[in-house]
Amino acid sequence: MKAMKDYIIPFTGLKIGEHHFDYQIDNTFFNNFEYIEFNEVNVNIDLKFLKKTTLLELYFTASGEVNVNCDLTNEPYNQPISDEYKLVVKFGDSYNDENEDILIVPHGEYEINVSQYIYELIILAVPVKRVHPGIEDGTLKSEILSKLEELSPEKGNKTKSSEDIDPRWNNLKKLLTDK
Repeated sequence: MKAMKDYIIPFTGLKIGEHHFDYQIDNTFFNNFEYIEFNEVNVNIDLKFLKKTTLLELYFTASGEVNVNCDLTNEPYNQPISDEYKLVVKFGDSYNDENEDILIVPHGEYEINVSQYIYELIILAVPVKRVHPGIEDGTLKSEILSKLEELSPEKGNKTKSSEDIDPRWNNLKKLLTDK
């Protein structure tokens, strides 16, 4: 985890006020976390670090793109991401990260590692369902997509004839219409 040393901010040496840190995130960052869901990563993190006398405020802004595989066709595509996250760091008797927006560090602490917050920000910025934009606009042509369309239930018989329906359901339907 030597590469993660760049994400440690020694805040004791910083003056009170606003400071900026920029991070260019690529695949090596996610390799350190052993996360292999992304094919390629190109994300810029802008960190506005606001040091106050009793607390620290960190404003993370992520923008860029990650190359992921589509959940339907497994075709790779670039998923643009853009997200923000605010973290407040307070000082207390012991370390506590139970609240996702507030981090409490011991009074003697002199640095903070922001790599975990950057990691989570990027992971959570990617949609849960990854759909290739070519599927939505109809421009993607692939074998898997054509096979899915061929096997979709919409191609089959949409309506059942009245003979296929159990007659007991018809009696129940009468209850809805009777007043």
